[in-house]
Parts: sequence; C-alpha cells; structure tokens
Amino acid sequence: MAVLISDTCINCAACIDECPVEAIVDEDDNPTGEEIYYVYADKCVECVEHHDVPACAEACPTEGCIVWDDVVDGMPAMESRGDKGEPVIED
Repeated sequence: MAVLISDTCINCAACIDECPVEAIVDEDDNPTGEEIYYVYADKCVECVEHHDVPACAEACPTEGCIVWDDVVDGMPAMESRGDKGEPVIED
C-alpha cells in the first residue's frame, strides 16, 4: 500500500474525487467493513506523475488522517515519502 486512511476519517468524501486513479472507495465499499474510506493498495500510485504530493491528503480536512503505509512492489512511490504511520501532510 502507499497511503492509508486512518480511523480519524470523517467520511467527508474530499479525497475520493481527488484521486487520479480511483483507488479510494467510501465506507459502503470498504472491504474491511470499517466505517471509513479505504485505499486499494494495488491501485494507489501516491500521485506520482500526477501531483507533487498525494492529492487525497492535500484535500483531507482531518489533520493526520492519511498516513504512509508500506509500498507495494512494482508500484510507484514518492521519493520524499515518510515512514509507515507518519501523516502524509503534517501541519
């Protein structure tokens, strides 16, 4: 996975429309059954070649909601990415 939406998600949908590869689904389609939005690891490209930072994190109004997770082999990854569990954007 590239980014992960944490349990602080407020289901506002700000991130869904920003994802250039449609890797984010709402709580109704979350395969884990959790009531938060979900990022499909096999689709997320961390916005490499699309934006300077992951657009979902830029759009999210909840501080620290979107965090870095493990990189999937064969998927693009930001060179400046943080460690697993760190917020993608820190205020």
